[in-house]
Amino acid sequence: MSLLLRHLGREIYLSIGMIFFALVGLFAFMDFIHELGEMGKGEYHLGYVLLFVMLIIPGHIYELFPMAVLVGTILALVQMAASSELTVYRCSGVSPQRMIGILFLIAIPLISLSLVLGEFIVPPSDRMAQRLSLMARKGQVALKEFRSGVWVKDERSFVNVKDVILDSTLSNLSDVDIYRFDENYHLQAITNAKRASFITQGRWLLEEVRETQFSKEGVSIHAQPRMEWISALHPSIFSVLLVVPEQMSANELYQYSNHLKDNRQKSARYEIAMWNKLVYPFTLLVMLLLALPFASYHRRGGGVGSMIFLGILMGLVFHVVGRLFATLGALNDWHPFVSATAMTGLFLLMGTGMLWWTERR
Repeated sequence: MSLLLRHLGREIYLSIGMIFFALVGLFAFMDFIHELGEMGKGEYHLGYVLLFVMLIIPGHIYELFPMAVLVGTILALVQMAASSELTVYRCSGVSPQRMIGILFLIAIPLISLSLVLGEFIVPPSDRMAQRLSLMARKGQVALKEFRSGVWVKDERSFVNVKDVILDSTLSNLSDVDIYRFDENYHLQAITNAKRASFITQGRWLLEEVRETQFSKEGVSIHAQPRMEWISALHPSIFSVLLVVPEQMSANELYQYSNHLKDNRQKSARYEIAMWNKLVYPFTLLVMLLLALPFASYHRRGGGVGSMIFLGILMGLVFHVVGRLFATLGALNDWHPFVSATAMTGLFLLMGTGMLWWTERR
């Protein structure tokens, strides 16, 4: 088994590497062409363009993992089947169950690499790329969830932030409005600050403050240069707005989902992304299982190119329809686990059915 494991693993890893090289190169070239249209804005020159493209490559690698594993494994198995190598292994007593076990062992390094990428490399790399692009173009992070900026609920207050001032931590906010309500949600005060700086957990420093207070006696307005603001908000809540949920780590998604739920806000999109992260290793195993029926290929059944095309088509269907399920789940309030795992479950059934059919033949 160790000989088969080493030989099959080497062939599959080489094929997956070739697929990654082709796909990542294509995506990087497309990103480069797109960013050339932004070049010249502020200090965004060619060096920044190249650095930006390099920083978002880990995100492409992570997104392409299922497709690359599926197509690469199909390529390796089809080539081995065409040269009758797999036939020799089957005649030597290698059962389908044993082959599945070997493929799962081969998947362990791939799973480990995908976990490292998804949790520790892709989120900071993508966030750094967005900051680099915005800073080079002399921009700010304009929070455009609504025309007026982004709204965040903080216990009995509603906070409106127009912009985040770019720095290493995203701990400085610009043009902040705080609407404070009592336990019956009667408006008590509106606080406007030109800037807000994070001090430590639970504490912010407001600058150029103008506070309007509402009471039974009437309306009073106070202005002061500085004021401390006690809030449960953290800069990480705003930093997640720089990246799409699919490129955040599972821990960030869990914390932000809890923040939204604690404040009775809709968190379906982030919960679906979190479950996608958690089932991602299982997805790679499903792709390896789905590729195994192609081992029954014979050259008279068609060209290798047709098998590769079919693998690419299946990978695209998995990616596009999986995103569709996630979007529909967020819009229709489906259970996040179901929305995130629907395509993986469907491909598992398809792979099991194909394997059963090929063995019956």
